[in-house]
Amino acid sequence: MPFGAELQPDDSVRFRLFAPGADTVRLAVDEERPNPAEQLRMRALGDGWHELVTASARAGSRYRFVLPDGFRVPDPASRFQPVGVHGPSEVIDPATFRWSDDLWHGRCWDEAVLYELHIGTFTQDGTFRAAVARLDHLVALGITAIELMCIAAFAGQRSWGYDSVLLFAPDSTYGRPDDLKALVDAAHARGLAVVLDVVYNHFGPEGNYLPRYFPQIFSAVHKTAWGPGLNFDGPGNTEVRELIVHNALYWVEEFHIDGLRLDASHAMLDNSPHPILDELAERVHAGAGDRSIHLILENEKNIGRLLARRADGSETVYTAQWNHSSDHLIGFAMSGGCDPQDENLRQQSEDLGAALAEGFIAGAPEPRAAAPPTGFVSFIQTHDLVGNRVYGERIHELATPEAVRAIAAIYLLLPQIPMLFMGEEWATDTPFPFFSDYGGELAEAVRRGRYEQLKKTGQLKEGEQDRAPDPQAESTFRSAKLNWDELADAKHAAQLDWYKRILAIRRERVAPLLRGLTRECGRFRSGGPGQFSVDWDLAGCSQLSLAANLCARPSGAFAAPLPNLLWLEGAQPDDTTLGAWTVRWSVRS
Repeated sequence: MPFGAELQPDDSVRFRLFAPGADTVRLAVDEERPNPAEQLRMRALGDGWHELVTASARAGSRYRFVLPDGFRVPDPASRFQPVGVHGPSEVIDPATFRWSDDLWHGRCWDEAVLYELHIGTFTQDGTFRAAVARLDHLVALGITAIELMCIAAFAGQRSWGYDSVLLFAPDSTYGRPDDLKALVDAAHARGLAVVLDVVYNHFGPEGNYLPRYFPQIFSAVHKTAWGPGLNFDGPGNTEVRELIVHNALYWVEEFHIDGLRLDASHAMLDNSPHPILDELAERVHAGAGDRSIHLILENEKNIGRLLARRADGSETVYTAQWNHSSDHLIGFAMSGGCDPQDENLRQQSEDLGAALAEGFIAGAPEPRAAAPPTGFVSFIQTHDLVGNRVYGERIHELATPEAVRAIAAIYLLLPQIPMLFMGEEWATDTPFPFFSDYGGELAEAVRRGRYEQLKKTGQLKEGEQDRAPDPQAESTFRSAKLNWDELADAKHAAQLDWYKRILAIRRERVAPLLRGLTRECGRFRSGGPGQFSVDWDLAGCSQLSLAANLCARPSGAFAAPLPNLLWLEGAQPDDTTLGAWTVRWSVRS
């Protein structure tokens, strides 16, 4: 990396910091030890860069940069923060870990089944090493890739993960860098790819010291929901862009990560001729060599240009986009109301059919079918969909088992890429509420902000804040830890068996048909609220067909004979009726 602490061939360490707001910078090494060495003055290289190569530091040394006013700051490219984001950084030798994945080149995207998990709550220990013990469960389930919610260093002892301030340092509460590498290595040994959530649109509200010496880090023009946007196109943007691009390269090269999911990429605002999203993708793919790297966007806009495919079906820039419109499935499961006179429900049904047939729709003038179905990731539970409810309730607590299985049967067999949220496969009773660990006035501000958010979405009324879990309480965090003992219960075991069986059908019957799909292969028809059909033209002149009745009563819409049946969830008593909560999948050669 062009910055941070880098071990040299002669065992010295080169320290580099971009600090255009500081005339001088000193280096403090191992200050907590008895009789620490004097601070070392770094050499000003010009254009805001400061550098020092010294034999006074080695792997394991702790260090901070000292600004002209004596204020000490951690390294913004720190590989590890052993005592948190306010403390010293640690010099890490990235070559000490012994990888065993030399023959690993990644997995084909067409066969992807993602599993989103939060390291801190996936196991009771909440560490990278503890997660290794659960990988065999995921393999048996039918998962091909785990998606780790953001792990970069944050303030406090617990975090949802989207308030990081030191982007290169795996948070110390989860383990050391080699522990994360051990998780990735173990995943690869089992045939599992690893995707990592990254946040490049804002920094967390506590522990970001960059503006003290690098004021150009934030844009003077662009604003986001979390404050100023990062400066990707204003004066001094070169180093901002390099910080972000090298972070992406760092995870892929140094940790063997197989893909990145860019959180809220619509907030990476950039009006330059070469947008940061393009540059990041180009350089990551170039740095990955012959490995299969998958770049996934969360974005509220139609971004067909970024999802375009070559003639052979391979992506040109990004692999896929989260299909947020698929969450209409949740609304139907929770209501079951199919009043044909309800124009709002009718429109939701048509939007859902379009989202399943053609992908995410945002009302932009671009064609809806911006990419083939595999260019979209669909789901019925995510950290957002669960965590933004008052109690962090799972979908099975809000809808009947029949309704939940109906919508799950839709998204798990779609030619889009399915993503499960941890514990979904056994209908865990563990909630996933929002949690944090800030101090002082910020803690109270977070409580108020959470209350206002829930009030804005209509989940709480004025004066009802006591009804919501306190995001700052450790008990809220602990309530989110998965209870793996539930798997011994017959109810949960039955749900797990159902997920295994339907994912086996996907692996054996659907995934082989997905290669080479075109962007306009899907067509949908609406039969009224909660009733629709979708047909996709697949490879080899095959056609995949879905007929759905997401209503609490039977329907005659899209009922048909049952040859070529792939999966029937619910009941179809005859050729003229789909039962309540019935989903029929068929495939024709």
